[in-house]
Amino acid sequence: MVGRIALAADRRRPVWAAAQLSAPSSADSTAQLDALLAVLRADYAEVQPQFGDDQPGDQMSDMADVFALDKVDITLLSIAAAPDLDANLGLAFGLLRGVSGAGRATVGLALELAGVPTLAGEGFDRLGPDSALRRHCLLEVFGSEPWLGRLLRVPDSVAAWLAGSDQTDPAVARLRIAGVPLRLPQTELVARAVQDGAPLVWVAAPTGTAGASLAAGAFAALGLPSLLVDARRCPPGEDLLGALAAAGRDAGLRGCGLVVCGAEVLADPAYVQAFDLLERTAVPVVAVGSRPWNPSWLRRFPLVVDAEPLSIDDRLALWRSSLGELAEQDAELRQALLGLRLTPEDVVETARYARVLATARDEPLSAAVVRDAARRVGGSGHVGGNRVTVTGGSHGGPMFSDLVLAEHATASLHRLVAWARHRDQVTARGPQRSRGRGISALFTGSPGTGKTLAAQVIAEELSLDLFQVDLSAVVDKYIGETEKNLERVFQAAEALDVVLFFDEADALFGSRSEVRDARDRYANQEVAYLLQRMEHFDGITILATNLRGNLDQAFSRRMSFIVHFPDPDAETRARLWQNHIAQLDELDPKDPILVESLAEKVELAGGDIRNIVLSAAYDAVSDGQPIGMRHIVAATIGEYRKLGRRIPEGGFV
Repeated sequence: MVGRIALAADRRRPVWAAAQLSAPSSADSTAQLDALLAVLRADYAEVQPQFGDDQPGDQMSDMADVFALDKVDITLLSIAAAPDLDANLGLAFGLLRGVSGAGRATVGLALELAGVPTLAGEGFDRLGPDSALRRHCLLEVFGSEPWLGRLLRVPDSVAAWLAGSDQTDPAVARLRIAGVPLRLPQTELVARAVQDGAPLVWVAAPTGTAGASLAAGAFAALGLPSLLVDARRCPPGEDLLGALAAAGRDAGLRGCGLVVCGAEVLADPAYVQAFDLLERTAVPVVAVGSRPWNPSWLRRFPLVVDAEPLSIDDRLALWRSSLGELAEQDAELRQALLGLRLTPEDVVETARYARVLATARDEPLSAAVVRDAARRVGGSGHVGGNRVTVTGGSHGGPMFSDLVLAEHATASLHRLVAWARHRDQVTARGPQRSRGRGISALFTGSPGTGKTLAAQVIAEELSLDLFQVDLSAVVDKYIGETEKNLERVFQAAEALDVVLFFDEADALFGSRSEVRDARDRYANQEVAYLLQRMEHFDGITILATNLRGNLDQAFSRRMSFIVHFPDPDAETRARLWQNHIAQLDELDPKDPILVESLAEKVELAGGDIRNIVLSAAYDAVSDGQPIGMRHIVAATIGEYRKLGRRIPEGGFV
């Protein structure tokens, strides 16, 4: 570099000498540059130069290999980075350009120092937008001046890397996530593709599969570290394509493979160039997305690999490494862990967050804490639905002990939970592998018999949230819009891994009718679409209806479970009264509540009994008295009138 600057100075000396008569400062510039050259020669004579004129250093050699740079490219990059790494070189550039103080190299000065003719096309090939240096974001050209007068600079992370620092580009740091490399059945397939030079591999990874760990494990199998970024973490309004290009550059600088998670967002038309950018990255790229590959995204079809959920052994091993022996010593915790459809990254984060929760609550790490942590680690948001977090209180959300149902209904719900916990293992080796791993259930029964509470219990047992569909936001009077809205609901439910709950389902999943007009035909098409979409939904769907006969008969065949919630008999009503009264803080011993009499005479459902107890509690607090039978009777009369039912002649006592 010093020799190149000296040659450039020698070319300018005749001009500076001629200008001394009119501009004495030219002599000062000559003297300053000569002094700087003496200092630079002394400095670089004692140490190995960062950028030699003939032989690049180790870092530059590595960079040349990764980004396919030749000697001239390395020289141009050295010139662009020089002012950021040596203040004297910046001063020398300023003197050569005739500006006061330190300065960056212009395109013209850089080409001159590199020995590239400015009148030839090579300069545009070396520093143009499609050049290797700019395509890989190693060098930037900025300014509105004519081409030769524009300035060169290197990004801060490149300058830091050349100086020996491991600083990450801020745009990349915002997207970066921690990886959990694992050896999975498809690991060798992806590793061989990368080793054979495949520039891009697409891993289709639905919710709960180990796509990111598969990609990171493939690089690890080749002895390469990996840089993982999540495209979904890009803040609104930020340049996602620029961040991905910077991620490819940083991966190349560090000798890593690049894993792009959340790659399904790149299918947005706003990012039409994204896959072309990834394919042209200097390092191999594995993109992990929840959607199947679409041939329209790229001219060439990349290798496509379908990620699978973790096996039971891999899942337990990962929990054991994250939670220690507690994962096997606590039988309740082990059972809870088996049903969590989490990615390996979420498993690690759940274990970490569970410890934080346990410490904050000053309680031991338990199954309840881990379930709560798993739910909170999951994503949030909703599309045409309300995400209901059912956890509450010190013991968690509603449990099976809170359900007062007939024995056959309770047994069916327990069986549903068991199916949900083991569905990945069953479908992975069963005849349903080509279809969704979803489980669907239909809850039927009169209002207030516990259908919604049962759905909440299912979600709580599986450590999931309840995604209750808002029918007003889904059903649309315009033809075709209902299907579009419902598709968004299903996609959101799959992405969030929640229990999808349709209350009053007959309003949306009604029976198909004889076609008498165009509206009937389109209504039947809606039901047919819903039947097909539910069958391929990779999650848990619960439909609740008061009138089973209003649903299309084809739904029965597609239901994994049909659970009827009967109106409670006297024995069940007694359990319901006891269950709700046990939650009251203060009872009046002088006016005891006659549970057996209420169970015999108040023929209402569990939801109505809950309303009665709640109303009695409000009345008692308003009166400033403990709750007694008088308050229960008054609330029962009010509930009967609200329901439009006749009060029994003998009353309730």
